[in-house]
Formats: sequence, structure tokens, C-alpha cells
Amino acid sequence: MMQGALLLGIDTCGPSGSVALGRMEGGAVEVLAQRALEGRTYSATLAAAVSAVLAQAGAKLSGLRALVAVSGPGSFTGVRVGLSTVKGLAEAAALPVAAVSRLAVLAAREGVAAAALDAHRHEIFLRLDVPPHSRELLAGRAELEAIAPAPHRVAVCDDGAALLLAQAWPGAELLHGAAPTAADALHLAAPLVAAAAFVDVAQLDGHYLRRSDAEIFGEPGAAPRQK
Repeated sequence: MMQGALLLGIDTCGPSGSVALGRMEGGAVEVLAQRALEGRTYSATLAAAVSAVLAQAGAKLSGLRALVAVSGPGSFTGVRVGLSTVKGLAEAAALPVAAVSRLAVLAAREGVAAAALDAHRHEIFLRLDVPPHSRELLAGRAELEAIAPAPHRVAVCDDGAALLLAQAWPGAELLHGAAPTAADALHLAAPLVAAAAFVDVAQLDGHYLRRSDAEIFGEPGAAPRQK
């Protein structure tokens, strides 16, 4: 019998995504299997990836302790596909869900208090963690220049965020790394699972930080989107 609590993590927020299975013992997580997902194919490949990582470790959905959902920010479609899958799995197997922010995952992996992701349209998704509080926001160059003092170190994983930060905060050290993965999310979520700090699955929603195009450009009197 496999020892330890099994956790299944799903991250479909970015241009690429992943599914990971880990075993939690004593607050630490050992990653047993992980499968990468190509962006724009999540709806067609996510279920198969979940089955593959479970099979690779000889595990079953019913044997999991919890699901870990990366709830955004990121692609609207990607976030929704991932969370819909998590909700379906949670309902089918009566599993609790721990939700984490993709920005928090990136910051924790690099061991810093700030992280940024490209939000396109000359904006970034930004996490600022100044104990005992943390906040996440959508920011352009003007908003970044108004933040004082600026963080000394910021974790980034894409060129868009790095370029905007370099322009707005030239004195900040940018820590370039790979995009965060579902395995990284398992490490961050382990204390939440240990403390049974789960979300209400019925109320679980995407952590978007920005309204969708349908909401913005579908409003009466809204200007048409520029191509």
C-alpha cells in the first residue's frame, strides 16, 4: 500500500500547463509523476493527462487525499477548463480542493516576495507580499511607477513581464526562471492540505484579475477591440 497522502495538482493557466501527482509526508511533497500540457489543447488533453499520471504511479482517483487547483491569473479559457475539471473530479470522488495562485507558486518557488506574469496589452499580473499582507493586481507601467518602494527582487518567467518591469523598476533584480508547474503548486499547497484549509468547491472561481473580453467589449457603448 502506498504510504503518505496523495495530491493531484492541475495548472492550465498559462501558455503551457501541467498535471502532477505527489505524495505528502511530514509536510514535504515527493513528486511521483508529472505530465506537460500544450496550450490551447487543454480541453482535449487534460482528462487523459490526469489518467496518465495516476496510472504511472499506480494510483486511483479514489485514493487521493486532495486536489490542488491553480486558479489563475492567466488565460480565461485555460483557467476555466482547469477549474471545471477539478470540480468534476472533486464531485466524482468526494475530494476536497486546495486552491493556490499561480503568482504565489512562482514567488514561493524562487523564494521571493514578489512575482510577475505577462498579462499582455502592456500589463502584468503582479504579486506583492509585504507581511502580514499580500496583494495581487493587474498593472501597467504607470501603476508600477506609482508603487513605492518597489520590490528589490521579482520572480519572472516570461519576456513580456521582464521587459515591463525593467522599464518601470530599473533597480529591481529580476529572477528569471521556468514557468511554474503543477508540481510547484503541490509544494505550496501542502501546508493548506495539512491544515485542511480547503475551498468551497461550489464557490471555486478563477482568480482572473482582469475582466474577460466578452465582458469588456460586449458592454453597451464599449469601443470595438482593435486588431
